[in-house]
Parts: sequence; structure tokens; C-alpha cells
Amino acid sequence: MKGLVCLLLLLETFVCVVQHQVDGGLNENEISQQLRSEDGRQNPPQTDTLRDEASTDSQQNCHLCFSDIHAALRELTATVTEQKVNIRELTATVTEQKTINRELTGNIRALETRLRDEMNRKNDVILEELNKKNDEISNLTLGQVELRKENRDREIAFSASLMQSGSGHIGPFTTDITLTYRNVFTNIGNAYNPITGVFTAPLKGAYMFRISIYGHGGILATVSIVKNGEHTVIAHDIQAQDRLNSSNGVVLILEVGDVVYVRLESGTRIADGQSNHNTFSGFLLFPLR
Repeated sequence: MKGLVCLLLLLETFVCVVQHQVDGGLNENEISQQLRSEDGRQNPPQTDTLRDEASTDSQQNCHLCFSDIHAALRELTATVTEQKVNIRELTATVTEQKTINRELTGNIRALETRLRDEMNRKNDVILEELNKKNDEISNLTLGQVELRKENRDREIAFSASLMQSGSGHIGPFTTDITLTYRNVFTNIGNAYNPITGVFTAPLKGAYMFRISIYGHGGILATVSIVKNGEHTVIAHDIQAQDRLNSSNGVVLILEVGDVVYVRLESGTRIADGQSNHNTFSGFLLFPLR
């Protein structure tokens, strides 16, 4: 019974201490009086001996309770102080982590910007290289087209014989005449004119020309290759009877517009027919700059 009374007194005393801290505090006498009042309420009037014993036990228990409460409060205060320190440290740590996070975020954004700029730069370089390659390919294609065109322009060759049909003699004449080789076999570049018998050089270069003649005996057969009106080489033969033939060739350096043709010398005669014995041919060996 005394233990229960002490427990109740301890609880009420704790409430009184709290109220004392709230209201400004109670002194020890007031607490003792309050404890005695509570003891009076809990225990009806008894004998003086029991009342004195209860009062003595209550005071002793109250002193013990005060000591325990003060110790618990001091321990609680130390714990709260320690927790406050820990909270301040945690707050500082959180603040530091926030600062670090902001710095990391800034660094990440800077790296993203740098990476984006680097990728853009590399893309620009790649695009520029692709454009250069495309330009090179385009230039190469244009160069190939120009080269093909130039090669086509350099493809110059012709070959022709005198008569397109029939057979017969040509000459003799009292003056030199230009022979017109009308039966054209080849005329690449159209530099030879079968109506006039004249070849006109479309390019400056080295050209090869060749002639062959045929005739019957008893009269001279003489023809020559002429460049711009000047004699170069001749093909000549004479036989008292039967057939005669001759041939010759020459390499000439021609400027653009120079002309080359075959001239039958005066007083000479040649013969031709379906066998195409009399021919005039030429071609560009190589162009010159």
C-alpha cells in the first residue's frame, strides 16, 4: 500500500514540478504541503502515529523523487543539447551538400554545353569535309566531262578515195588542180571537206598525212601534199606501159585553221575505179599547246 502511495505521490509531484516550471515554480514547503494534502485525500484521518509515519515517509520519498527528477531533467537537457548540436551539424552538412549539388549541377550543365558545342563543331567539320568531297566529286565529274569533250575534240581522223562510183582517168590538165576525194570512209571530227578536198586543222598539233596513187603506163602520175599552198611531199611514178603506182606520207605541225590538200601536177594523169587505188588520209597524232 505504501508503494502505491509513493507511486501516486511521485506522479503528482512530477506534475507539480512541471506546473512549477510553467507558473514560475513552487518551493519545497509548498510541494510538501501539497503532498500532505494529497495524502489526506487518499487516506482518511487515522491515528497520529500513522499520520506521522506517512508524513515522514512522504518527505523522504519526495526528497528522493526530487533528486531523481533533477537527474532525469539534467540527462534529458544534455540529450536535447546533444541532439541540437547534431541537428546543427546535420543542417550544416545538408547545406554543404546542397552547395555541392549546385556546383555539380553547374558543372554538368557546363559539360553538356561544352559537349553540345564540341558535337556541333565536329558536325560542322564533317559537313564541311562532306561538302569538300562533294565539290571534289563535282569538279572531278566536270573534269571528266571536259576531258571527254576535249578528247572528242582531239579525235580527228579521215580517209577517202577519189570516185564514189564508176571508173576512169583524171588528167592530164594544163595547170595543177586540187583533187577532191569524194568517197569518204572516215571523217571523225569533220575536219575534212569532201566537196573541196581540203582538210582544215581544228587544233594545234602534229598530224600524219598519207597519199597513194595509181595509173596506167605511157604517162606520168604525180601528186603532192600541199600545206597552206606550199608543196611538202610527192608521190610519183612513170611506166612505158602496164600499171603504175606510188605512195608517200608526212607529219606536219599545224596551227588552228591551217589547210592541207592533195594537188595533181599539170601534165600528169591518174586512174581510179571501184578498187579505190587513189586515197588521201590523215589523223591527229597529238595536240600541242
